[in-house]
Amino acid sequence: MSAWIELAQAFTPTGDELRLRRRDREFEIRFNGWELMSSRGARSEMMLATLVCRSLTQPGPQVLVGGLGMGYTVRAALDALGSDAVVVVAELIPELVDWNRTLIADIAGRPLEDSRVTVVNDDVVDVIRSRKHVFDAILLDVDNGPEAVLYASNQILYSRIGLDLIKQSLNAGGVLAVWSADNSAKFEQTMDAARMKWRRVPIDARGGNAGPDHAIYLARAS
Repeated sequence: MSAWIELAQAFTPTGDELRLRRRDREFEIRFNGWELMSSRGARSEMMLATLVCRSLTQPGPQVLVGGLGMGYTVRAALDALGSDAVVVVAELIPELVDWNRTLIADIAGRPLEDSRVTVVNDDVVDVIRSRKHVFDAILLDVDNGPEAVLYASNQILYSRIGLDLIKQSLNAGGVLAVWSADNSAKFEQTMDAARMKWRRVPIDARGGNAGPDHAIYLARAS
């Protein structure tokens, strides 16, 4: 097996380090030295979008994807949506957007080149707060889960205040989907307190029972 090759480096506004690496046909992004995401286990990221977007039957659905990652969630959303859909991608790190347009564009089929996609270089919390009754679905994959928050500013997303902001940003009947590496009893209790109807869907990360189970939370305002 070949050695890892460092392709690019970036920093978050708070100084955390991101590194993009490649080994043969595999790519990974590391966060402060720890693996954050990789092309080996993108199944649950794609299911985050597929589970939701296949259920959107209204004309011209608008979907917010919080966290670009390696583009897999955006690709799955596009594949499940019709030609009249609008997909807004909120990504805080501009270099990550650039990598998705260049160095890793092909691994998810170049989703940012699709005319249905608009990329907003901003904190997803600010995007949600600024857009009232706009989205039919909000897909969040900005952390390793509600209890494994990477950026302190994201903590609000999993709180009662954040869920109320999300409900205000969604259209009537809109759905929230949250990716998590693990189950979160605390987040489940918070959704109950926010009067949201939710369910947790376990997803094998690599398919074929070959990897760990991740969790996808699907929620609607009750």
